Amino acid sequence: MVMAYSCAKHSCIILGKRLIAFGFILFAVQGCNSNKMVYSSNCDAGISFKKVDFSTLINNIKQYDGQYVEVSGTYQESKDQSALYNDSLFTDHSYKHALWINFSQDCLLYLKGTRKGLFEPTDGEFVLISNKKLKIRGRIDLHNTGHLGLYRGSIDRVSYVEFIN
Repeated sequence: MVMAYSCAKHSCIILGKRLIAFGFILFAVQGCNSNKMVYSSNCDAGISFKKVDFSTLINNIKQYDGQYVEVSGTYQESKDQSALYNDSLFTDHSYKHALWINFSQDCLLYLKGTRKGLFEPTDGEFVLISNKKLKIRGRIDLHNTGHLGLYRGSIDRVSYVEFIN
């Protein structure tokens, strides 16, 4: 009986240590998730955004014209480019399957909880967003097809940008 008790006590100690370790890992993961880089604006406060898959949005773009959406993809920027592409390896990555991203002075984006702007240098450096996977919220506009009219449409009034790992 004593042996069973000490064995059970020993098991409880091991189980307790495992639960503590699991709790620490869970806390660490939650802590990492709470440090997401999110830039937002209050320019579209009170508006509901439809979460939509990138492929669904591109394939049915006319149905979303003028609507506010939330979509994820890979952002590319250069001298004549500000576009969101599908991040899937199995899709067409041409201009006609991409969305022009129209950042606006009307919707200044600030790092959540600060007054640090997305396009303002911090510690002498700009936030690099090209080639990053982003979640973006804004309004679909089929009349704006971006630089040289190459894109499927645009996302205007971008009021939320979240960096996705």
